[in-house]
Amino acid sequence: MRLTRQTNHAVRMLMYCAVNPDKLSRVGDIAAAYALSELFLFKILQPLVMAGMVETVRGRNGGIRLAKPADQITLRDVVSVTEESFAMAECFETGATDCPLIDSCALNAALHAALDAFLGVLGSYTIADLSGQKSVMRQRLGLAEVA
Repeated sequence: MRLTRQTNHAVRMLMYCAVNPDKLSRVGDIAAAYALSELFLFKILQPLVMAGMVETVRGRNGGIRLAKPADQITLRDVVSVTEESFAMAECFETGATDCPLIDSCALNAALHAALDAFLGVLGSYTIADLSGQKSVMRQRLGLAEVA
């Protein structure tokens, strides 16, 4: 299974906020740090806000921040919000196949087991886990403390 760019960038946005917990993060700064499109990040932001992972603060000094602790946001949570489909084969989609074996084939069960394992592993990692090396990450993202 391959995750979309939207998921990849959503995780990166959350990691940025996780290593910058004491300040509001600006989408423009996140885009610059990762060399990404600001417009694309704004598109990704909406589902993260609706899912309660990120909150926005409006105004001149506004920005975004995690809506809950980084150790309470799993990769599975992010993938659930950003991925449109987990259909690994046509037979995953209800009524979308003409296969005469649909009711007796073990492929569907095997693929469901694989998907469950995949999502289980993603559920065992949090944004905090991915952001463990905060000082290194802050420096690489241009957030290093000024002495």
